[in-house]
Formats: sequence, C-alpha cells, structure tokens
Amino acid sequence: MTFQRARTEEQREIRRRAILDMASAMLDEMSVAAVTLNELSRRVGLAKPNVLRYFESREAVLLELLDRLLQEWLTELADELAAGVDEKLPMAERAAAVAEILSRSLSGRVVLCDLFGAQSGVLEHNVSVEVVARYKRASLDRLTTMTTMIKKYLPELGENATLFSLQTMLTAGALPAYSTPPPSLQAAYQAEPDLARFHLELKDYLRLALTTTLLGALPRG
Repeated sequence: MTFQRARTEEQREIRRRAILDMASAMLDEMSVAAVTLNELSRRVGLAKPNVLRYFESREAVLLELLDRLLQEWLTELADELAAGVDEKLPMAERAAAVAEILSRSLSGRVVLCDLFGAQSGVLEHNVSVEVVARYKRASLDRLTTMTTMIKKYLPELGENATLFSLQTMLTAGALPAYSTPPPSLQAAYQAEPDLARFHLELKDYLRLALTTTLLGALPRG
C-alpha cells in the first residue's frame, strides 16, 4: 500500500482509516505487545514520521482502534440482544439469555478483548493528556450506550446496570490470557489430563463470570 501526499481533509481521513485498518489486521496475527510503530508503518506504506502526523504514538493508534471496535461491537450487540432476549420472560431467564449473548458475542471478538486487557497497563501510557482525555470521554459514551442496552432487558438491575456493563468489559479483557495457555502449560495438560479442568474456552469463562456477576447484581426475591 502506497500513498500520495494527503492534501485534503478527506484524504487525511482516508490515511487515518488505513492506519487503523492495518493495525487491526496485524492484531489478527500477533499480540498487542508485538505491534510496533515501525512494522505498522512498513505495512501501511508510510514512513514512520508520516504515521506520527496522524497518531502521536503506537498507543494512540491502538486506543482509537479500541474505540472503533467497541462502537462496532455495541452496534451489533443491540441486534443480537433484540433477537435473543424475550422481554416477557422471567428475570432469571432474561439474565441467563443476556449472559449467553454477551459471552458468545465477545468471545468472537478476540482483538477487542485483547485491547480491553491492554487498555490500562499499556494503551493509556505514552499518550498525551489530550489523547487520553478524548478516549476517556468516548469511553463514557460507550458505557452509557451499553448500560441503556442492558437496562432495556434487565430493568431490575437499576443503577447496577452501569457497574455490570463496566465489569463485562473488564472481564472480557482479563480472561483471554487464561483461555489460551502457553505451550508449556499445554504440554502439562497433555501429560496430565486431570490438570485440564483448569482450562476453559473463552466463551465458557465469560458465560460463567457474567452469569455470576448478574446474579449478584440482581435483586433477591
């Protein structure tokens, strides 16, 4: 991929989207830690200083990508919940349906989960106050969107819907590391199959964690 010099705002936006698209493609084949600005620049066909004209750092690229993927997920989640949750069902059955849909939806978006996991410890470092503040404002908007969505199907959560929404994102970021054991642990599981009971697929991890969180947040009786 090669570019001519961007002279208009539309051309600059095309350039930004291309950088984000390439970062997303790289995360399909490597970890967040492995994505470097040098490699991103090479793959997108721009000199590193030119990439820095659009994003101040590698972390700034990945923060914006995280927000974009989060927006896309929430848009799709709205349709998934509408199709999969009957609002007339008893509370416990609605909660189970919501947890199932969330776990299935998130487990199919590994890159989003990986970025969730890297957000606090990696992505929010090496960025300016302006960039991180803009990201946090956007994050609050996404959290509000998700909270409204969850409350539509589980109004019984009340104010706990915000906490549950936040907990869902945090859990989605934390669990993938445990669902993909390193080679040494995989070898241990093969040598001693009983040890494999500690290993669950990401979707199973998420469903159990989110169901437990919901049951704790919903009113008793």
